[in-house]
Parts: sequence; structure tokens; C-alpha cells
Amino acid sequence: MEYLAHVDGERKQTIKEHLNETAKLAGTFAGRFGKSDWGYCCGMLHDIGKYSAEFQKKIIEGSNKRVDHSSAGAQVCLGKGGLYALMSYCIAGHHAGLPDYGSMSDTGNSPTLIGRSRKKVEDFQAYKKEIEIPEVKSIPFDVKKSKTPDFSLSVFIRMLYSCLVDADFLDTEKFMKNGQTGRDFGEDVNVLLGMLEGYISDWLMNQDIDTVNGRRTEILKHCLDCGKEAKKGLFRLTVPTGGGKTVASLAFALRHAAQNHMDRVIYVIPYTSIIEQNAQVFREILGDENVLEHHHNVEFQDAEELHPMQLAAENWDKPVVVTTNVQFFESLFSNKSSRCRKLHNIANSVVIFDEAQMLPNDYLKPCITMMEELVNQYGASIVLCTATQPALDSFFQSGLRALELCPRMEEQFRFFERVSFQNIGMVTERELLERLETQEQALCIVNTRKRAQSLYTQLAGEGVFHLSTSMYPSHRRLVLQKIRQRLQEGKKCLLISTSLVEAGVDLDFRAVYRQLAGVDAMIQAAGRCNREGRQRKEESVVSIFQFEEKEYMPGLRQQTDVTKILLAEGEDIFSLEGIEQYFQMLYHFRGESLDKKKILEEFEQKRFHFAKVGKEFRLIEENTKTIFVNREEEADQVLHQLKQQGYTKSGMRRAGQFCIQVYERELKRLEGLGMVRPVSQEIQDFYELVDHDRYSEEMGLCLEGDSGAAVFL
Repeated sequence: MEYLAHVDGERKQTIKEHLNETAKLAGTFAGRFGKSDWGYCCGMLHDIGKYSAEFQKKIIEGSNKRVDHSSAGAQVCLGKGGLYALMSYCIAGHHAGLPDYGSMSDTGNSPTLIGRSRKKVEDFQAYKKEIEIPEVKSIPFDVKKSKTPDFSLSVFIRMLYSCLVDADFLDTEKFMKNGQTGRDFGEDVNVLLGMLEGYISDWLMNQDIDTVNGRRTEILKHCLDCGKEAKKGLFRLTVPTGGGKTVASLAFALRHAAQNHMDRVIYVIPYTSIIEQNAQVFREILGDENVLEHHHNVEFQDAEELHPMQLAAENWDKPVVVTTNVQFFESLFSNKSSRCRKLHNIANSVVIFDEAQMLPNDYLKPCITMMEELVNQYGASIVLCTATQPALDSFFQSGLRALELCPRMEEQFRFFERVSFQNIGMVTERELLERLETQEQALCIVNTRKRAQSLYTQLAGEGVFHLSTSMYPSHRRLVLQKIRQRLQEGKKCLLISTSLVEAGVDLDFRAVYRQLAGVDAMIQAAGRCNREGRQRKEESVVSIFQFEEKEYMPGLRQQTDVTKILLAEGEDIFSLEGIEQYFQMLYHFRGESLDKKKILEEFEQKRFHFAKVGKEFRLIEENTKTIFVNREEEADQVLHQLKQQGYTKSGMRRAGQFCIQVYERELKRLEGLGMVRPVSQEIQDFYELVDHDRYSEEMGLCLEGDSGAAVFL
């Protein structure tokens, strides 16, 4: 009898063919971290449930009847016991997602691993005629390098799962498309290194370290040298604003990857605005086809031309990937096949965390523990890249210590100093406005959208602007264009903004006023003052101020309180030592809340809760709702399409350019006043603004009392 796995018209793929091809691919993927025997075995056993008469009937008749074929291979692995039992998670979940272990009271109806082990499945024993169970010899991970063996085992299961599901998807895709997959894997890192070296060849001629460009070249050269000499591991690139860390970090990554036979470079960035800028720089150097930009704002306009990029976003099989903290870490803690299939491509990669101070505090411990696993067990190198380096040494339990890539770091920071800081203490809004009125080109950053709107209303006039997340992204871009033009022309330009301008927004003001916040945020704000070094340091003042009134600042209160303590103790909070002290104190105060959902406790005693953690691990909590603002022709077209076609990924990506995130309590108030309404029943938590008087060209959506901290996906 011929046992079939897939049928496409007259073409057929037997189960044995599919298992063999999947096993080879999964074995190759797992081989990157020394576990090809595990990948091969998982691939050979994942679909043996398809040998049942019931499944064969479904395939031949083409019915939509569900036949569970995943539990069979899991039961075989559990029956063999020992190391094979670990594979049962992967095989049981290769469609439905990695399951929780479960409890001894679970029945065969439960989705847990114990439930799947007790589930009555169709007779699949015919597999024994064609398939032999491969032998597994290697141990799952290097015990000597693990201080958390249970967690290490859970990460190994995730990586093995990734190898299996990607191999399964790819072989099925290859059959269904008759080999014409349309995938383009990009060029080898050695080729990309050659492109980069050609791009920077003129820069490397600069020997004058008394100039900005000379200092940038010094940092760049040192990164290239370290890339050639250093073995895989943990690194820091602590470079002051203006020091050229984007190209320097890419230079280290490509030289390091080429030297150590690594597969790709992955940039992990907190803000989509920085991602778009950095990805554009990388494309200019390395070519469009070699750089995958993967975040929620990416829009593939030409389906034919960019189809390979859409495919690459599924499993990150490009040599350079630029993505978000959210996408990176939520994938690593997900249990879903669609998000996990990329994980094995993180192994043997250089992973750069740009703006490393933005690693999520609520999940800092599990994130650091995962990063440590990637270095110790999966051949990754990690670079923590920022001007305000967080104090993370104590969180690396296995003794990992970061090698600094910036030469003469303290001297570089002194050289690149562009501003003077002054603490002007408590002010009223009126006093702050009086100071701003004396300025020609100044930026004022406050902590809440309500405060930004209040200040702007009182200051409004020629050359005065407002920016905050109460304005949708497309609107903000237009305002930024006007601001840049006035700054370049030397015209009066006063900007009242929330923290959204502190990273990834290239602005250069003569003076900056910053409401007291976390030290890293205030240093980022200072990067918008005298950015090009056209003024003397003494003329470029960053004024730190406080308001007496307390404000609703979810997620920001503790950072601000730590800064106040350090200022009261007379610390120089803007020095390298002050920055380290700030982060040490912040992490000490946060204590157990650095793993606020106790993620690490869900991977103990060999009983892993993959599904539970997949739901719980959310870097951005679900307490915001989306309001669509329809005040442009394109927005009207997008809204019409959404109402006609319902939810589509491309539609929602386009819609994002006209959307504002608001807190749930604010949404309820606006809804109660009849100012917003749901776009459709199909799209949850998605509303449209119906009272257009509520939105103004100057301030965006009129809000009361919520934070100016932006939401980034």
C-alpha cells in the first residue's frame, strides 16, 4: 500500500518521502548547534500518525475531517522514554503549538502533554513497515555552561521545535509549489563584509583623531579589529551620541561573523523609527535583497517583487535581519509554530541589541537568561550597544563578562560632549514657558501627553510645534519635516514634545529642556541638542526641571524616583559612573519585579509550561486600544477596505500609519461620549474617531491625563 502525506492534483508525496526530507532539513538546522541527530529523529517521527487508515482515507477523499496525527509520534517518544521523551513536546505541538506538561489528572481530552499521551488515536502501527526510529546519541546541552539546567532543557526543546516546524513547513511548501518556492536566501556574510569594506574604505584613511570623523574612524577600526580577533561571546559597544555606532556595530558583526563562520547578523531595536533608519543604512551598504526588516509597520507593496521578503520574515533566512525587542523576545518565549520557526536561525548569529538600556525591565531576568543560553549553548555572539550602558553583569549567572568594543571609552565620551547640563529644580508651567519664550530654537520634552498639550496651547504661535503619540505616525512625519526645515533655515522653532523624539529622530536644537525622568531618557534628550557640534558646549544647555504636581506615568515612576535620589545625593548622573549607579539602583529597587510574571518558575522540575508562558509573556501589555483617524484621502481608502474585507495583515499595516494608541480608561470615556465607535465586529479593540473636532492639526487627539510614553510593536 502507498501511504500518502500530501496530494496536489495528480502529484503525490508519500509519508516516507516527506519524513525523510523533513528529517534531513531538521537535522541540518539542528546541526548548527551540534544536535543534528535530534533534528533528524524528530523529523522522522513527527508525522507517523499519518499511517493510520483514517488519515489515508482523508487524504484520498480530500475531506476536511480532522484526524489527529501529531499525538502518535509523541506517544512513541514517551513510550521509549529517556531522551526521546523530550521530543514528545515538539511532535505533539508541531501544529497546535508547544503544550504545557499538565497534571496527572489530565484526561485524553486535555491539550497538555499528559493529555496527549492518554489520547486514543487511530491505529498507526503501519509506520513500522517503512520507518525505523533513529538513534539519538548527543546530550541536549552543555551542562558545564548552565547554571539553570531546567531552563536550558526548555530552550533546547524550543530550538528543536523550531528546527522541526521550519523543516516541515519548507518541505511541504516545496511539494505544494512543485519546487518553485520563490525563496531568496541572500548572499554569504563574507560577500557582505566585502561590500562593507568597500563602503568604508575612504573613511579608514582618516588618521586625525582630533576631529569628529577621525574619532568615528578610530571606533570603527577598533570594532573591525575586535571582530577579527575575538571568539564568540558577549560584547559591549558603549559609544557616545555621534560616535557612529550604527556602522561600527555592523562592521564588528560582519567581520566577527565571517571570522567565526557564523550565518547572519540580527539587529534588535526597541523603536520602529530607529529600525527604519538603520535598515535603510544597511540596504544602502549591502543591497536590498540581503536585509530583512521585520516589524509590524513593514508593508510589502509589490507582492511579486517582495514575495521573497515575506517568506523570509517567516523564518529569518536572510543574512541581515532588523527587528524589534517585542518580535525577538516574544518569539523566543512563544509556543506557536508560526513564531517559533525562526528560532533556530538565531543560533550561530551575531545578535546586536541597539539601545540596550531599553531591554524590558518587567522581563529583564528571563530575557537575560535567554540571552545567556544563546551564547553558551547555541553559538551566538551578543553585543549590547548604547550610549547609556545598563548594569547587567550580575544577571549573567554563568560568569559571562562583556568585552568592550569602544577604544578609550572614557576619552571618547569626553571628546563627544556637546552640551552642559543644569538642574533648574521645581518650576511652574508659567515659569517654564517664560524661559522657552526667550529661546529661538529649543526643544522641551515632558513626561505626559496631557502636559505637552497644555504647554503647547499656552505657547502656540509662529514657529511653535507640538509632537506626541496623540498624533498618528503619518501626521507626525509631516510635522517633523516642517521642524527640520525651520531648523536648517535658522528660523524660530520651539517644539513641545513627549519622549518619542528621544531616539531615532534626527533633530538639532540650540537648547533642550527636559522634565526629570530616567537618567538614560535625559541623556537621550541631550542628544537632540547641538547634535552637529556647531556651538560651544557652554552655549548648549540642557535644563532639567520638575513640576510640583504628581502625574499619571505608568512604567516611568520608579525611574524618576531613582534619579531624584541620585540628584539629592549630589551624584553626577550624566557621567559613565553615574549611569551605572542609576541602573544598579533601579534594578535593586525593582527586585523580583524584574520577572514580574515569574516566567522562569514555569520551567522547573522538568515540567515545562510552554503554552502558559506563550500567553503570559507580553512586552506590551494589552491595556491599550487603537483609534483610527480618518482625515486624509489615503486613510479613507484604508478604512473603506478594512470595512469591506475585514482583518488582513496588509490592511492593518497600512492602517497603522493613521492610528493612535490610547489607554483603556481613556477609550471608555471617549466611547461614552460618542466620540469613537468600533470599526467592525471582526477587528477587536479597533475604533474609529467619529468626532473629528476632537483631532486638531496642531495637537492631534485631545486627551486628558495619560502618558506620553510611546507604544512600539
